[in-house]
Amino acid sequence: MTVLHSPAPGHDERSRRGARALLGRLDGPAPWIGLGARLVVGGVWVVAALLKLPDPQGSVQAVRNYQVLPESVVPMLGHLLPAVELALGLLLLLGLLTRQAAVVSAVLLAVFVVAIAQVWARGINTNCGCFGGEGPVAHPQLAYFTEILRDLGLLALSVWLVVRPRTRLALDPVLFPATAVVPDESEEG
Repeated sequence: MTVLHSPAPGHDERSRRGARALLGRLDGPAPWIGLGARLVVGGVWVVAALLKLPDPQGSVQAVRNYQVLPESVVPMLGHLLPAVELALGLLLLLGLLTRQAAVVSAVLLAVFVVAIAQVWARGINTNCGCFGGEGPVAHPQLAYFTEILRDLGLLALSVWLVVRPRTRLALDPVLFPATAVVPDESEEG
């Protein structure tokens, strides 16, 4: 692999390679799949944050209901989590710092899966608090199962974006065009 820097204007071959470097490999379905992944995961993070932001105490209580963290950490995390979710969602929707946002998204989703699984295993009946809300749920077994499946699906989409962060309609290549990785001629074909 060769790292290309933006070529000097007027150099025909170098200009073509530079354009290819800036555009990246956006052929085939992968960039469109990535766009879909960005929109789904980013949209979920934004909706989750917007539903929690008006009720910070509810968010704190939802974190408390998991009965895992020390009480001294619960208020800070309960207040911080919606802001982090909003920032992550906006970054993913805009296609800005996509790989980094996807890494944070994947880590958070993995933590959420483990947190929901431990509540389920311990027999604690509580709303996951993922989209606001707190307290017991009518059918916790079904709720926990579907929440874990949902989060695993979002985790898979986040991992896709970690591996393939170059997507359609993203700000990353517009704001950070200076370098791009392009296969050497010897690596092609």
